[in-house]
Order: sequence, then structure tokens, then C-alpha cells
Amino acid sequence: MTGFDPALDLTLTRLIRAPRKTVWSAWVQPSLLERWWLPAPAVARVDRLEARPGGAFVTRMSEDGAGFVPHLDACFLAVEEYERIVFTNAVDSTWRPAVPAPVAMTAEITFADHADGTEYHVVVRHGEAAARATHERLGFADGWGSVTGQLARLAESM
Repeated sequence: MTGFDPALDLTLTRLIRAPRKTVWSAWVQPSLLERWWLPAPAVARVDRLEARPGGAFVTRMSEDGAGFVPHLDACFLAVEEYERIVFTNAVDSTWRPAVPAPVAMTAEITFADHADGTEYHVVVRHGEAAARATHERLGFADGWGSVTGQLARLAESM
């Protein structure tokens, strides 16, 4: 991890009352990721989830569960089993620069053991303050907070 810059980065931390391996599984198994990846009532569909450095991370979304539209076309930069996932949407799943990237970002998710489960920490990095401000204005806290809550509920029920 390269540190946190409050002028460029957004962050979220949550205690998930489930074992780290369970939280990890919810991230790397497509059928589980689909259950929490988008704020309800939106529905996610995973097209590609290759949890390895350079692997594709492609999802679609639907507001009604019928018609799906593109949501995320990204690639994984780092994957350290049970510890860390890093992905970016600045480069798409075919390693081409994303044109245009909605809000270009790199997200780093870390998983750490905690006496009560898993400490789940997210840092979303942006290249400029304006991109950070746009992401915040578009609802970073509500969106990432909501899906993290959904992730927690899923992992805690497994």
C-alpha cells in the first residue's frame, strides 16, 4: 500500500463479523459477488472475474433484473490471497486505456484478521483532486458503504 492522500483518495473501513476467508470468497466467487456488488435493488451480473494480476473484472448491472447494461470493465493489478485485491478501471479488461473512464480510479481492498471477524479496508485512489471530488459527489460514501454492508450481511450469513 502506498499510503493515503486525503486530497486524492477516499476510504472506508468496516468490521465484518465473519472469517477473512469467507469475506474473501464473497469477493472472488462470481455467484457470491453478484449478490452484493451493487446497491440494492440493482442487480449485478459478473461477465468475467479473473482474480489474478492482469485478470479481467467485468460486470453488468440492471435496475429491474431483466435488461443489463455495462457497469465495470477493469483489470486486477494485484491479488494476494486472503489479504489484498487491487483493481483499476483506468485500464480495461483487455489492458487498453479506458476511454473514457467514468471516474478513473484504483481501488485497494485489504482483509485482516480481527478478534471479531475481518477488518475490511478500502482505499480508492484518484489521479487528481477533481476526480476524487466527482467520485465523492456521485455518492462514494453511500454506494461503497451500501455494498460493504451487503457484503457484510452475506458473509455473516455464510
